[in-house]
Amino acid sequence: MPQRVRDTTLANPRLLLDLGNLAYPRQNRATLSTFSTSPMTDLPIHAVLPDLLAALHAGANAVLVAPPGAGKTTAVAPALLDENWCTGEILLLSPRRLAARAAAERMAAQAGERVGETFGYATRMDTKRSAKTRVTVVTEGIFANRIQADPELAGVSAVLFDEVHERSLDSDFGLALALDAQGSLRPDLRLIAMSATLDGARFAALMGDCPVIESEGRSFLLELRYLGRRAEARIEEAVAAAVRIALAEGEGGVLAFLPGVAEIERTAERLDGLGQGVVLHKLHGSLDPAAQRAAIAPDPATRKVVLATAIAETSLTLDGIRIVVDSGLARRPRYDRAAGMTRLVTERASQAAVTQRAGRAARQAPGIAYRLWEEAATAGLPRFDPPEILEADLSALTLDCALWGVADPRVLHWTDPPPEAAIAEARTRLATLGALDAQGRPTAHGRAIATLPLPPRLGHMLVAAADLGFARTAAEVAVLLGERGLGGADPDLDTRLRRWRTEKGKRAEAGRGLAKRWTSLLRHPRESGDPSPDRRTESDPQEPGSRFRGDDEVGVTIALAFPDRVARRRDSSGETWASVGGRGFRLDPTLSLARHDWLAVAETQGMAAGARILSAAPIDAATVEALFGDRIETRRTAAFDPATGGVKALRERRLGAIRLASGPDGDADPDAIAAALLGGIRTHGLDLLPWSDAALALRERAHFAADHGGADLALDDASLLDRADQWLGPLLTGKRRLDQIEPGALTDALRGIIGWEAMQAIDRLAPVRFDAPAGSIHAIDYGAEGGPRVELRVQALFGLATHPTVGGGRVPLVLSLTSPAGRPIQTTRDLPGFWAGSWVAVAREMRGRYPRHPWPDDPVSASATLRTKKADARDGKPR
Repeated sequence: MPQRVRDTTLANPRLLLDLGNLAYPRQNRATLSTFSTSPMTDLPIHAVLPDLLAALHAGANAVLVAPPGAGKTTAVAPALLDENWCTGEILLLSPRRLAARAAAERMAAQAGERVGETFGYATRMDTKRSAKTRVTVVTEGIFANRIQADPELAGVSAVLFDEVHERSLDSDFGLALALDAQGSLRPDLRLIAMSATLDGARFAALMGDCPVIESEGRSFLLELRYLGRRAEARIEEAVAAAVRIALAEGEGGVLAFLPGVAEIERTAERLDGLGQGVVLHKLHGSLDPAAQRAAIAPDPATRKVVLATAIAETSLTLDGIRIVVDSGLARRPRYDRAAGMTRLVTERASQAAVTQRAGRAARQAPGIAYRLWEEAATAGLPRFDPPEILEADLSALTLDCALWGVADPRVLHWTDPPPEAAIAEARTRLATLGALDAQGRPTAHGRAIATLPLPPRLGHMLVAAADLGFARTAAEVAVLLGERGLGGADPDLDTRLRRWRTEKGKRAEAGRGLAKRWTSLLRHPRESGDPSPDRRTESDPQEPGSRFRGDDEVGVTIALAFPDRVARRRDSSGETWASVGGRGFRLDPTLSLARHDWLAVAETQGMAAGARILSAAPIDAATVEALFGDRIETRRTAAFDPATGGVKALRERRLGAIRLASGPDGDADPDAIAAALLGGIRTHGLDLLPWSDAALALRERAHFAADHGGADLALDDASLLDRADQWLGPLLTGKRRLDQIEPGALTDALRGIIGWEAMQAIDRLAPVRFDAPAGSIHAIDYGAEGGPRVELRVQALFGLATHPTVGGGRVPLVLSLTSPAGRPIQTTRDLPGFWAGSWVAVAREMRGRYPRHPWPDDPVSASATLRTKKADARDGKPR
């Protein structure tokens, strides 16, 4: 029976709704397994256990759909122990370490045992199990390592995948491997997918159309109150205010959801001094187990306020919680494939997530959920969180599949297959790390990486660091990168490591133990059948002497894992950094890290073009050169300078996108210089060339001819740039500057690409000159406004009765007529019309100004001349 919800705002009347209708049919989407104080026989799941057991007798697989609070996490595994097919161990997969530990502890308490006897757990930081253990709660990553080491899962009778609807990458991959192993090696292995939503049909189809068993949940009244939040208000202020309202208006404990640890800390500061009888707890993955248990455990004597991340959305019941305050925000990892980095993004929670959060208030009794957004905004939230496999870095998945013997991960059984582009990018990265060969098969180095329960980058870091002599440091750095809070929150990982090495407490000790186990795996690779890396010895192998300085070890280990993130300071303040991979980073200039010239960057946040450095360690320039000497390239560059029209030849040493050193290159390759000159012209245009008047005139004539019947004669910029290699390239040989091109060479080059026949056409359609009747020669300006133009004295045209033309007789020349002194007197395209019309007035005026020159009444009948009347008379020429 579904929970009932009372949906209200502070201004609206109350309205009863079905909780399932908020996001899903029939039941609350919240996937919260029950660790309540109810006896095991009083759980809703028990009503359907007979159906589940019958399904597992008839076949190997089943899907169990049970809403939050039904008890599937703690009741199913114990119910399987007495089945005749269950002679071995049961593995119960949990999405989080906190939930895994709590589940094992609850089942052990209900059985009247200590955890580690019949019921145990195995997580990365903590393990409690023994030879008597029949049910082991493991995190999804631990299971993936175990089945990789032992594909037959020897001694295992059943694997239970809890909270499969969360669609984590490890869960999807673990189920894919288990189905593959079941199909080829273990047909007797029972697999159960347990979900809190009605998407069980998809999993049933994936698992061979197996039965789907559904359980009803408890029904408690849930009231929704929408408080809203001002856009400019900080989330910490809004949550703290809502918590105080909740404490005043309601009863029971308060669970407040915030996106991250930083917001939890700031909210806790604002809630200091809540009053007598109210105890404030924090709940997130970075806390030590004791603090986590305190937040979860019942405490009848006090009223709890728990500030939690999304870790409290699923798989846990916090006793005594009757009120939820939801910020409506979530922080999720998003992989930026272009940058090769996973970054944390704060975004709106999905409808599924906020429904889960609200349901936490009504797990054990009627409750209230305060939401810090307007009611109408709920419909605008994304319906679901996307499956991690569609957004994550798939390097580890691709390597694990290669070790499994599957070259293409997409051939396995997936609810959503991994994107092909993501697999291709992962293969490229793994090849760069030396983990895969050219055929996509795992190398010896790749197998060594895979012995470590770490992402490939960090696994590569440990293996490579062991060869250099500081495996212990690398293992400790790997722990720091995976466990926030150890050694404090300083972005300087070197500082954090020194602090953590002297820290007291169970979490610090567990982290050091984990580093030792990882280090031991470097010398003792995991053997087939070993169930878990957590069962390795904790001896620390003797390390050979390192060839790097001791104070550079942390930086070196990070550089090994993230060579593309090695960064050099770009300014004096240390605020901006350039990385080997070409990405720009930013750093708070007040941090001690900002004083260094080089950093090995481990974590960043924000846009890839200017991501903020979250953690890094100093590294010396000499160490960078020693570590990546084989990647340092000497480049000889020739860069065109448009201001001078010349080339600057440089000799550079570069590590990726970082220039280590540069200087003039006196022995620059002439071909490279010529190519730079040619590239400069292509970039900045043909105007930079030392064009002569003749060359420019030829281009104008060719353009005119092309427009008037001359095919393929255009010498416009686009055409010339397209053929620059052909006509300009030879002129640049041996040159370092454009102005060194010899006079006339450009004209000859143009004539060369035009060809003899085309030049004949140009000369016919666009002649270079106009020969006047007086015998004078005049250049035709084909670039003039208004058309081809000739400037000449009017007396040179006496005796000419027709207007001169170009373009095959179709285009009249623009005649710019001048006086004997060269001053303009008329412009015409119709010389006969000028003679018959305005010439009389012009001649009358000109006789007074230039009486020594002829100004006949009938210029068509007169002889063309450029001399005075007296000179013509002396030579016997008619006037």
